Amino acid sequence: MKTMRNTHLLAGASVLATMFAAGSLRAETELSVVTYGGAFENAVQEAYFKPYTEANGTEFNFESYDGGLAKLAAMVQANNTTWDIIDLESNDAVAGCDEGLLEPLDESILGDTADFIPGAISDCAVASMIWSTVFAYDKEKLADGPTSISDFFDTAKFPGKRGLRKSPKGTLEWALLADGVSKDEVYEVLSSKEGVDRAFAKLDTIKKDITWWESGAQAPQLLADGAVVMTQAYNGRIHDAVKNDGSPFVTVWDGQIYDFEWWGVPAGAPNADEAFELIAYASSPEVVARLSKYISYAPPRKSALPLIDDEILSDLPTAEANFNNAVQIDVDFWVDNFDVINKRFQVWLAQAANS
Repeated sequence: MKTMRNTHLLAGASVLATMFAAGSLRAETELSVVTYGGAFENAVQEAYFKPYTEANGTEFNFESYDGGLAKLAAMVQANNTTWDIIDLESNDAVAGCDEGLLEPLDESILGDTADFIPGAISDCAVASMIWSTVFAYDKEKLADGPTSISDFFDTAKFPGKRGLRKSPKGTLEWALLADGVSKDEVYEVLSSKEGVDRAFAKLDTIKKDITWWESGAQAPQLLADGAVVMTQAYNGRIHDAVKNDGSPFVTVWDGQIYDFEWWGVPAGAPNADEAFELIAYASSPEVVARLSKYISYAPPRKSALPLIDDEILSDLPTAEANFNNAVQIDVDFWVDNFDVINKRFQVWLAQAANS
């Protein structure tokens, strides 16, 4: 990535402890936290925020959003930033840093940066977890369900509606995988006009069977309601529906598209120092390992993995059995090409709706 890099600066392992001992963690502060809501917000509250409040009295006010930088940019440009911590997808973390919408990150607060998975620290943000886009089905409705990304596009074998996020990102990669492109060549193919044409041609084969969703919470709900026979979804949302709601959903890992999620501090945040202290706390190995107990996302630190129970590890995107045909999203590609491809995607959506 342009701003993502694997740093190898070694800081003292006692950074966090020193912060506590020095009394730099301020009590009775309220931080504004912006996340994608739903299962992830519930999980980070249990893993990070509630224990943090118990430790030093800091309170948190949560707000949900669907991503993007428009509202943040408006705040920063107006010198009226009200958010302290923001949950970011990779493309927004890159663009936000490039556009001066995020405070620079002092890597020394993270301790041993070599312990992070390569690419998990940027100039302005640190990875909070590894997540993936997968698809799922209801085993009570499909006893002999799909097993591959090709099955998602096979409406003869599996008739019915498919749920897809209303975005070209992730959707076009899947179209190419289903059309026979190897995981290592997806972005090379997608970088050409012919490759984009090929992806849209594959989407044409299921355009009448797509139900589009925009919020992560919609995907498992579509499946639960029987509105779709299978749906693209965030792996943590499906795991949460199975674990907490008893939903009979099965995750298909073939063709999963995995990525980092990020913590950043908006430029001009009213409580920037305290926000970075929270991020340092949430990034420590012992604390970041807790997240997988509440939602099936993987930690970005190598030393955190041994702290997770084997039973939980098997449900994570990075588990060996789940990782065979995984594609790491190419953030640089989407930062450079999203606007152009999305314009074509919007035209395609309109044409599909009228066909």
